[in-house]
Amino acid sequence: MNHIISTVVVTFNRKPLLRQALAAHAVQTHQGSQLLIVDNASTDGTRDMLASEGWLGRSSVELLALPENTGGAGGFAAGLKYAIDKGAEWVWMMDDDAEPHPTALEELMQVANDPMQVYGSLAVNGADTSWLTTVLSPPLGEVEKAEDVPARATVQSLPFLGFLIHRKLVERIGLPDTDYFIAADDVEYCVRAQKAGADIIIAGKSRIKHPKSRPYKVEILGRTLTCLALPPWKRYYDTRNRLLIARTHYGVRLFTQTIPGSFVRLFAALLKEPHKLAQAHAFFAGFIDGFLGIKGKRHTFWRIG
Repeated sequence: MNHIISTVVVTFNRKPLLRQALAAHAVQTHQGSQLLIVDNASTDGTRDMLASEGWLGRSSVELLALPENTGGAGGFAAGLKYAIDKGAEWVWMMDDDAEPHPTALEELMQVANDPMQVYGSLAVNGADTSWLTTVLSPPLGEVEKAEDVPARATVQSLPFLGFLIHRKLVERIGLPDTDYFIAADDVEYCVRAQKAGADIIIAGKSRIKHPKSRPYKVEILGRTLTCLALPPWKRYYDTRNRLLIARTHYGVRLFTQTIPGSFVRLFAALLKEPHKLAQAHAFFAGFIDGFLGIKGKRHTFWRIG
Protein backbone atom coordinates (compact mmCIF):
# COMPACT_ATOMS: atom_id res chain seq x y z
CA MET A 1 0.00 0.00 0.00
CA ASN A 2 2.44 2.61 -1.18
CA HIS A 3 -0.22 4.90 -2.60
CA ILE A 4 -0.08 8.62 -1.95
CA ILE A 5 -3.31 9.08 -0.03
CA SER A 6 -4.68 12.39 1.15
CA THR A 7 -7.49 12.58 3.68
CA VAL A 8 -9.74 15.63 3.34
CA VAL A 9 -11.87 16.72 6.30
CA VAL A 10 -14.29 19.61 5.69
CA THR A 11 -15.33 21.60 8.76
CA PHE A 12 -17.56 24.53 9.64
CA ASN A 13 -18.19 25.78 13.17
CA ARG A 14 -18.08 22.36 14.82
CA LYS A 15 -14.86 22.58 16.78
CA PRO A 16 -15.65 19.83 19.34
CA LEU A 17 -16.62 17.39 16.58
CA LEU A 18 -13.53 18.27 14.55
CA ARG A 19 -11.34 17.61 17.57
CA GLN A 20 -12.85 14.10 17.91
CA ALA A 21 -12.48 13.45 14.19
CA LEU A 22 -8.81 14.43 14.17
CA ALA A 23 -8.13 12.19 17.15
CA ALA A 24 -9.66 9.29 15.22
CA HIS A 25 -7.51 10.02 12.18
CA ALA A 26 -4.38 10.17 14.31
CA VAL A 27 -4.73 6.51 15.37
CA GLN A 28 -5.39 5.01 11.94
CA THR A 29 -3.50 1.75 11.46
CA HIS A 30 -2.73 2.92 7.93
CA GLN A 31 -1.78 6.58 7.74
CA GLY A 32 -2.28 8.59 4.58
CA SER A 33 0.51 10.85 3.48
CA GLN A 34 -1.46 14.02 4.21
CA LEU A 35 -4.40 15.11 6.35
CA LEU A 36 -5.94 18.23 4.84
CA ILE A 37 -8.41 20.19 6.96
CA VAL A 38 -10.65 22.42 4.86
CA ASP A 39 -12.11 25.16 7.04
CA ASN A 40 -15.22 26.74 5.55
CA ALA A 41 -14.56 30.12 7.23
CA SER A 42 -15.54 28.97 10.73
CA THR A 43 -16.19 31.70 13.29
CA ASP A 44 -15.97 29.56 16.43
CA GLY A 45 -12.20 29.63 16.87
CA THR A 46 -11.50 26.49 14.88
CA ARG A 47 -8.26 27.82 13.42
CA ASP A 48 -7.00 28.93 16.84
CA MET A 49 -7.81 25.48 18.24
CA LEU A 50 -5.89 23.76 15.45
CA ALA A 51 -2.85 25.93 16.16
CA SER A 52 -2.97 25.84 19.96
CA GLU A 53 -3.46 22.07 20.14
CA GLY A 54 -0.53 21.40 17.85
CA TRP A 55 -2.33 20.00 14.81
CA LEU A 56 -0.80 22.55 12.46
CA GLY A 57 2.68 21.79 13.79
CA ARG A 58 2.51 18.25 12.43
CA SER A 59 4.25 17.76 9.10
CA SER A 60 1.42 15.55 7.81
CA VAL A 61 -1.38 18.00 8.64
CA GLU A 62 -2.28 21.02 6.55
CA LEU A 63 -5.01 23.64 6.76
CA LEU A 64 -6.83 25.00 3.73
CA ALA A 65 -8.61 28.09 5.05
CA LEU A 66 -11.41 29.20 2.73
CA PRO A 67 -12.43 32.89 2.81
CA GLU A 68 -16.16 32.12 2.99
CA ASN A 69 -18.54 29.27 3.75
CA THR A 70 -18.92 27.42 0.47
CA GLY A 71 -20.99 24.59 1.91
CA GLY A 72 -20.01 20.97 1.84
CA ALA A 73 -19.88 20.96 -1.95
CA GLY A 74 -17.47 23.87 -2.09
CA GLY A 75 -15.34 22.47 0.70
CA PHE A 76 -14.98 19.06 -0.89
CA ALA A 77 -14.28 20.51 -4.32
CA ALA A 78 -11.59 22.82 -2.92
CA GLY A 79 -10.02 20.08 -0.83
CA LEU A 80 -10.03 17.53 -3.64
CA LYS A 81 -8.42 19.98 -6.06
CA TYR A 82 -5.81 21.04 -3.52
CA ALA A 83 -4.90 17.45 -2.65
CA ILE A 84 -4.53 16.42 -6.29
CA ASP A 85 -2.51 19.52 -7.13
CA LYS A 86 -0.19 18.51 -4.28
CA GLY A 87 0.33 15.08 -5.81
CA ALA A 88 -2.25 12.83 -4.17
CA GLU A 89 -3.22 9.68 -6.06
CA TRP A 90 -6.17 8.73 -3.84
CA VAL A 91 -8.27 11.21 -1.86
CA TRP A 92 -10.44 10.07 1.09
CA MET A 93 -13.10 12.66 1.97
CA MET A 94 -15.47 13.22 4.88
CA ASP A 95 -17.12 15.79 7.14
CA ASP A 96 -15.97 16.83 10.60
CA ASP A 97 -18.63 14.72 12.34
CA ALA A 98 -17.19 11.51 10.91
CA GLU A 99 -14.94 9.41 13.16
CA PRO A 100 -13.22 6.61 11.25
CA HIS A 101 -12.63 3.39 13.14
CA PRO A 102 -8.88 2.72 13.60
CA THR A 103 -8.69 0.26 10.68
CA ALA A 104 -11.00 2.20 8.35
CA LEU A 105 -8.41 3.37 5.87
CA GLU A 106 -6.48 0.09 5.97
CA GLU A 107 -9.65 -1.91 5.23
CA LEU A 108 -10.68 0.49 2.48
CA MET A 109 -7.34 0.33 0.68
CA GLN A 110 -7.54 -3.47 0.63
CA VAL A 111 -10.66 -3.12 -1.53
CA ALA A 112 -9.61 -0.15 -3.68
CA ASN A 113 -7.70 -1.69 -6.57
CA ASP A 114 -8.95 0.15 -9.65
CA PRO A 115 -8.36 3.89 -10.14
CA MET A 116 -11.42 4.20 -12.38
CA GLN A 117 -13.92 3.11 -9.69
CA VAL A 118 -15.31 5.00 -6.68
CA TYR A 119 -14.89 3.43 -3.26
CA GLY A 120 -16.29 4.30 0.13
CA SER A 121 -16.32 3.39 3.79
CA LEU A 122 -19.53 2.39 5.57
CA ALA A 123 -20.96 5.06 7.89
CA VAL A 124 -22.33 3.37 11.00
CA ASN A 125 -24.06 4.25 14.23
CA GLY A 126 -23.75 1.29 16.59
CA ALA A 127 -25.11 -1.76 14.79
CA ASP A 128 -26.99 0.33 12.24
CA THR A 129 -25.90 2.01 9.04
CA SER A 130 -26.03 5.78 9.42
CA TRP A 131 -27.64 6.13 6.01
CA LEU A 132 -29.88 3.77 4.14
CA THR A 133 -27.47 1.90 1.91
CA THR A 134 -28.88 0.48 -1.31
CA VAL A 135 -26.78 -2.53 -2.32
CA LEU A 136 -27.08 -3.40 -6.01
CA SER A 137 -24.60 -6.28 -6.27
CA PRO A 138 -25.20 -8.59 -4.56
CA PRO A 139 -28.86 -7.49 -4.92
CA LEU A 140 -29.69 -6.86 -1.26
CA GLY A 141 -31.70 -3.67 -1.71
CA GLU A 142 -31.87 -1.18 1.17
CA VAL A 143 -29.70 -2.36 4.07
CA GLU A 144 -30.08 -0.90 7.54
CA LYS A 145 -27.79 -3.18 9.59
CA ALA A 146 -24.03 -2.75 9.27
CA GLU A 147 -23.38 -6.48 9.52
CA ASP A 148 -25.51 -7.04 6.41
CA VAL A 149 -23.22 -4.94 4.20
CA PRO A 150 -20.67 -7.19 2.43
CA ALA A 151 -16.94 -6.55 2.59
CA ARG A 152 -17.19 -5.42 -1.02
CA ALA A 153 -20.41 -4.54 -2.81
CA THR A 154 -21.68 -2.29 -5.56
CA VAL A 155 -24.08 0.33 -4.27
CA GLN A 156 -26.36 2.93 -5.82
CA SER A 157 -24.54 5.90 -4.36
CA LEU A 158 -22.14 6.94 -1.60
CA PRO A 159 -22.15 10.04 0.59
CA PHE A 160 -19.06 12.17 1.13
CA LEU A 161 -18.38 10.15 4.27
CA GLY A 162 -15.28 8.13 3.62
CA PHE A 163 -15.59 8.71 -0.12
CA LEU A 164 -12.41 7.55 -1.91
CA ILE A 165 -11.55 8.60 -5.44
CA HIS A 166 -8.41 8.41 -7.59
CA ARG A 167 -6.96 11.37 -9.42
CA LYS A 168 -7.43 9.59 -12.79
CA LEU A 169 -11.20 9.46 -12.32
CA VAL A 170 -11.27 13.08 -11.14
CA GLU A 171 -9.41 14.07 -14.31
CA ARG A 172 -12.22 12.41 -16.28
CA ILE A 173 -15.31 13.65 -14.42
CA GLY A 174 -14.13 16.87 -12.80
CA LEU A 175 -14.71 18.13 -9.27
CA PRO A 176 -17.94 18.14 -7.22
CA ASP A 177 -20.30 20.91 -8.34
CA THR A 178 -19.75 23.76 -5.87
CA ASP A 179 -23.07 25.37 -6.83
CA TYR A 180 -25.01 22.60 -5.11
CA PHE A 181 -23.75 24.16 -1.83
CA ILE A 182 -25.00 21.28 0.33
CA ALA A 183 -27.12 18.11 -0.03
CA ALA A 184 -27.05 15.66 -2.94
CA ASP A 185 -23.73 17.03 -4.21
CA ASP A 186 -22.34 13.55 -3.53
CA VAL A 187 -25.26 11.90 -5.35
CA GLU A 188 -24.64 14.04 -8.42
CA TYR A 189 -20.93 13.22 -8.28
CA CYS A 190 -21.70 9.49 -8.15
CA VAL A 191 -24.06 9.81 -11.12
CA ARG A 192 -21.33 11.54 -13.09
CA ALA A 193 -18.86 8.79 -12.19
CA GLN A 194 -21.35 6.09 -13.22
CA LYS A 195 -21.95 7.79 -16.57
CA ALA A 196 -18.18 7.68 -17.05
CA GLY A 197 -18.27 3.90 -16.53
CA ALA A 198 -17.37 3.71 -12.83
CA ASP A 199 -18.94 1.40 -10.29
CA ILE A 200 -19.69 2.78 -6.83
CA ILE A 201 -18.22 0.27 -4.38
CA ILE A 202 -18.62 0.14 -0.63
CA ALA A 203 -16.11 -1.56 1.65
CA GLY A 204 -18.29 -2.96 4.43
CA LYS A 205 -15.40 -3.58 6.84
CA SER A 206 -14.12 -0.01 6.52
CA ARG A 207 -16.30 1.79 9.02
CA ILE A 208 -16.84 5.35 10.09
CA LYS A 209 -18.87 6.40 13.11
CA HIS A 210 -21.41 9.04 12.13
CA PRO A 211 -24.72 10.35 13.53
CA LYS A 212 -27.66 8.43 12.13
CA SER A 213 -29.91 10.15 9.62
CA ARG A 214 -33.64 10.25 10.30
CA PRO A 215 -35.35 8.44 7.43
CA TYR A 216 -38.99 7.46 7.39
CA LYS A 217 -41.00 5.58 4.80
CA VAL A 218 -44.16 6.61 3.01
CA GLU A 219 -46.49 4.17 1.27
CA ILE A 220 -48.30 5.52 -1.78
CA LEU A 221 -49.99 3.67 -4.64
CA GLY A 222 -48.34 0.44 -3.57
CA ARG A 223 -44.85 1.91 -3.63
CA THR A 224 -42.58 2.74 -0.71
CA LEU A 225 -40.63 5.99 -0.73
CA THR A 226 -37.88 6.75 1.77
CA CYS A 227 -37.93 10.34 3.05
CA LEU A 228 -35.55 12.22 5.34
CA ALA A 229 -36.51 14.42 8.28
CA LEU A 230 -34.88 17.77 7.53
CA PRO A 231 -34.92 21.32 8.87
CA PRO A 232 -36.48 23.80 6.42
CA TRP A 233 -33.18 25.22 5.09
CA LYS A 234 -31.97 21.74 4.23
CA ARG A 235 -35.41 20.94 2.75
CA TYR A 236 -34.76 23.76 0.27
CA TYR A 237 -31.46 22.24 -0.91
CA ASP A 238 -32.75 18.65 -0.85
CA THR A 239 -35.70 19.60 -3.07
CA ARG A 240 -33.75 21.88 -5.40
CA ASN A 241 -30.75 19.62 -5.86
CA ARG A 242 -32.83 16.52 -6.62
CA LEU A 243 -34.41 18.49 -9.47
CA LEU A 244 -31.03 19.79 -10.64
CA ILE A 245 -29.71 16.24 -10.86
CA ALA A 246 -32.78 15.08 -12.77
CA ARG A 247 -32.60 18.04 -15.18
CA THR A 248 -28.99 17.22 -15.99
CA HIS A 249 -28.91 13.45 -15.94
CA TYR A 250 -32.35 11.79 -15.96
CA GLY A 251 -34.14 13.08 -19.07
CA VAL A 252 -37.87 12.36 -19.08
CA ARG A 253 -37.65 10.83 -15.60
CA LEU A 254 -37.55 14.42 -14.30
CA PHE A 255 -41.28 14.54 -15.09
CA THR A 256 -42.25 10.90 -14.54
CA GLN A 257 -40.33 10.24 -11.31
CA THR A 258 -38.47 13.15 -9.72
CA ILE A 259 -41.24 15.76 -9.72
CA PRO A 260 -43.97 13.34 -8.50
CA GLY A 261 -41.53 12.01 -5.88
CA SER A 262 -40.79 15.55 -4.73
CA PHE A 263 -44.46 16.24 -4.05
CA VAL A 264 -44.80 12.95 -2.17
CA ARG A 265 -41.88 14.09 0.00
CA LEU A 266 -43.63 17.41 0.59
CA PHE A 267 -46.84 15.71 1.69
CA ALA A 268 -44.86 13.37 3.93
CA ALA A 269 -43.05 16.32 5.52
CA LEU A 270 -46.34 18.11 6.12
CA LEU A 271 -47.75 15.00 7.79
CA LYS A 272 -44.77 13.98 9.90
CA GLU A 273 -42.55 17.01 10.58
CA PRO A 274 -42.89 20.20 12.64
CA HIS A 275 -42.82 23.75 11.24
CA LYS A 276 -45.16 22.82 8.40
CA LEU A 277 -45.48 26.31 6.94
CA ALA A 278 -41.69 26.70 6.86
CA GLN A 279 -41.37 23.24 5.29
CA ALA A 280 -43.83 24.19 2.55
CA HIS A 281 -42.07 27.52 1.92
CA ALA A 282 -38.69 25.77 1.67
CA PHE A 283 -40.10 23.12 -0.66
CA PHE A 284 -41.65 25.54 -3.14
CA ALA A 285 -38.57 27.79 -3.11
CA GLY A 286 -36.40 24.77 -3.83
CA PHE A 287 -38.82 23.51 -6.44
CA ILE A 288 -38.82 26.82 -8.33
CA ASP A 289 -35.03 27.14 -8.28
CA GLY A 290 -34.49 23.51 -9.15
CA PHE A 291 -36.96 23.53 -12.02
CA LEU A 292 -35.42 26.72 -13.41
CA GLY A 293 -31.89 25.44 -12.90
CA ILE A 294 -30.86 28.15 -10.44
CA LYS A 295 -27.88 27.10 -8.32
CA GLY A 296 -25.76 28.52 -5.54
CA LYS A 297 -26.24 29.43 -1.87
CA ARG A 298 -29.86 30.51 -2.00
CA HIS A 299 -31.67 29.69 1.26
CA THR A 300 -30.87 33.15 2.62
CA PHE A 301 -32.27 34.73 -0.54
CA TRP A 302 -35.57 32.99 0.19
CA ARG A 303 -35.27 33.90 3.91
CA ILE A 304 -35.41 30.27 4.99
CA GLY A 305 -34.10 29.72 8.50
